[in-house]
Amino acid sequence: MRLLRSTDLALRVLMRLVVAGDSHPGSNPTTRDVAAAVDVPYTHAAKVVAELQHMGLLTARRGRGGGLALTERGRTASVGAVVRAFEGEGDVVDCEGTSALAACPLRSDCRLRGALRRAQEAFFASLDPLTVADLAASPTGPLLLQISRAP
Repeated sequence: MRLLRSTDLALRVLMRLVVAGDSHPGSNPTTRDVAAAVDVPYTHAAKVVAELQHMGLLTARRGRGGGLALTERGRTASVGAVVRAFEGEGDVVDCEGTSALAACPLRSDCRLRGALRRAQEAFFASLDPLTVADLAASPTGPLLLQISRAP
């Protein structure tokens, strides 16, 4: 399974905010800071940050003393739940023909669709026990700090 770019970015933003809060409490990075630290366009980071804020996983304040901060809910959020929220729970394959392809003629009696659904659920379930804070534990956290300080 391949994650959407926005899902990958959401996880990297959350991980970056864990280490920012742990290493420099009270010094909150901005969306631009995080976008630069994880090397993505600001506009893409801003959309992901807005969704994470809507989910209650981070707060964003403008102006002096503002920036992004991880909420306690964000720190303890299940990685599986975050991935489900960004990926959606749709089928891995388009059997119904909602994209450019026609509906599959096997869709009513196909065993592949169910097998892929079970594999997708196993993928999500393997991520459920992990929290966002777990992802930023050593050695990842210190590495994230080094990357964000690079010129």
